Amino acid sequence: MSGITLADWLRAQDDVALVALLRARPDLATPPPADMSVLATRVGTRASIARACEDLDTFTLTVLEALVVQGADAGPVALPTLAQILGPDVKPRPLKQAVARLRSLALAWGDDDALSVPPLTREAFGAYPGGLGRGTGQTYDLGGITEGEQRVLQKLASGPPIGDTKDASRVVPLDKAETPVQRLLARGLLLRRDPGTVELPREIALELRGDRPLGPIQVTEPKPKTTTFQQSSVDATGAGEALELVRHVENLIASWSAEPAPVLRTGGLGVRELRKAAKDLDVDERRAALLIELVVGADLAANTEAAEPEWVPTTKADVWLAATTEVRWATLAHAWLDLPRLPALIGRRDEKDKLFNPLADEIRRAQAPRDRRWILESLGAFPKGTAFSTAADLATVLGWRAPRRGGRQRDELVRWTVEEGTAVGVLALGAITSAGRVLLDEGAGHAAKSLGDALPAPLDHVLVQADLTVVAPGRLEPDLADELALVANVESAGGATVYRISEATVRRAFDAGRTADELQELFKTRSRTPVPQSLTYLIDDAARRHGRLRGGAAGSFLRCDDPVLISEVLAHPEATRLELRRIAPTVLVSPLPLAEVLDGLRSAGFAPAAEGPDGQVLDLRPGGRRTTPRQRSARKPVSPAVHADERLGELVRLVRAGDRAAATPRGERISVPGHLGAGPSATLSLLQQAARARRSVLVGFVDSHGTAAQRVIEPHVVGGGVLEGYDHSYGEVLRFPLHRITSAALVDEA
Repeated sequence: MSGITLADWLRAQDDVALVALLRARPDLATPPPADMSVLATRVGTRASIARACEDLDTFTLTVLEALVVQGADAGPVALPTLAQILGPDVKPRPLKQAVARLRSLALAWGDDDALSVPPLTREAFGAYPGGLGRGTGQTYDLGGITEGEQRVLQKLASGPPIGDTKDASRVVPLDKAETPVQRLLARGLLLRRDPGTVELPREIALELRGDRPLGPIQVTEPKPKTTTFQQSSVDATGAGEALELVRHVENLIASWSAEPAPVLRTGGLGVRELRKAAKDLDVDERRAALLIELVVGADLAANTEAAEPEWVPTTKADVWLAATTEVRWATLAHAWLDLPRLPALIGRRDEKDKLFNPLADEIRRAQAPRDRRWILESLGAFPKGTAFSTAADLATVLGWRAPRRGGRQRDELVRWTVEEGTAVGVLALGAITSAGRVLLDEGAGHAAKSLGDALPAPLDHVLVQADLTVVAPGRLEPDLADELALVANVESAGGATVYRISEATVRRAFDAGRTADELQELFKTRSRTPVPQSLTYLIDDAARRHGRLRGGAAGSFLRCDDPVLISEVLAHPEATRLELRRIAPTVLVSPLPLAEVLDGLRSAGFAPAAEGPDGQVLDLRPGGRRTTPRQRSARKPVSPAVHADERLGELVRLVRAGDRAAATPRGERISVPGHLGAGPSATLSLLQQAARARRSVLVGFVDSHGTAAQRVIEPHVVGGGVLEGYDHSYGEVLRFPLHRITSAALVDEA
């Protein structure tokens, strides 16, 4: 039974099959292979085979392993022989489907009666494919073995086929053997590899395993436990998480604007700063770590890289803060999807007991975006609203679909992705949200619109309570949310947000330029409940005290129409620290900045206000520090599949042209670098001669990417620095700059 070579099998495939191969195994196309022989060589490399195996499901991977066990890497194997070693549980139809899948990836080739695999495929399954040892080609008689010997053989037959034992230290005849291992060695039923290791021959293992030589085989995907929700419920829950995410990031940006976090000498963020961020945001440290990674991943904060570097919001943060809620969420969700890091590792320790810190290089993983997208796309493949009972159930399904993806942390990666996706609002109730699906398929812009559809309409009202709390029963209109954030502090957040009003928050609104009448009007027009008298009194009382004392820049000055209040300030111990002095009955001055003077007086119990040259109240609250965004390479938009297929189709044509060139018989040959510089003129003469005689020429050249290739060309025009001729492989006229041609040879005529 003879088999076809991989290169010849590839040549026999149509362009559609080759395009599908290059799409499924993109590493084969970089750089473009010169011909089919080069492509076949790449198909059989160790690294390429390992990458291709990552996309195989458990059953298809088992079929490939069975081919290796049957020796398809050394000679062709028939499909019935393959079916025999797989056992009676494998039916013909799924077996043929698995073989077809292997053929589509060029991990197997040939007809059903002569299947082959690349020689290095054996290395993808370790030293003992199928848990079987080396074959000896002998027939063994297992009659007369004792129970102890049977146990040894059964243990080695289940794999791995080698065992460590002191009984192999010396070889003794059967009549002097004292242990089961010694007796088996004496009878030739075990092979002695070295003084401490024995190996079970493959033939014995296959006999002991019976009609299932590779053990039980799971042909179909396991059925997980799932729950179905209304997609609207999933979207509404996810929208709530999205709002929480945006709110927390807003607070983190505000916190780092006022007090940037220092950068560790080794990079990243320290444990103390992580705990502080968690306390400031009122979240646990795990969520705080994710938020920090997202803020930096979205380029909303960056390392200043100064002499004393700090993590500071970038100027992009201002643009982000000015955007709508759904756009802000989409920016963060997209950053998480493409984040080449594993935030879930933060707080854990590596093999050397070193702690993983936020933003540290140690948690960078280049494959994280690919694995994250794969997990989410797998969830998205289920009907809308389908949720897995647990992340472990999803991990079981994905473990069958691609057992070689994710490495040792595969199951943890699934759990981490589900947890983070839920926190980001891409997942909810164990299912993928509509905005999450759109994010995967169409990008952040369309995802923002999808989230906007799921978010409830913003409210134009609040509920003011008698205890000076304000309840926002949902998402507020942006202008109302800004005003409320100015005059009150968030006490609790969730489906309904509770704000707390105090004298300090009212003074904060006055400091920002609001008047008592404006605040009274705000609550009167925006509250659906009666405004309690306690709030009215609080605002009026604070307004009476606020602004009576005025400050300006001298260094700074204080003025007041009441000389008694000026005297009271000057008599306070804080006046000495602030270096205040009277320059008029109603005016004090200080060399210190106005903001420092006002803060000192407020801490002493006074309620001063800042004023501008026109006497109007100024808002002196710090705007927050900013740094320059880290310039990152722009993400290239995903091209439509048809465009990718067109490029791959062009590559296939190049490979076929190179194949034809490699098989072309050659006559007189000229190489450009030869003859001490005479090459170019000799090449030009040869090309002109071929054009006059209408003979084809095998041209070697280097393309614009620096890749060497060959083409069979029938020259039409040679001159002006260009060779123009007809390429039979392409079926069209091509142009080649003469300075890129490295060799030329006349094609021998038959």
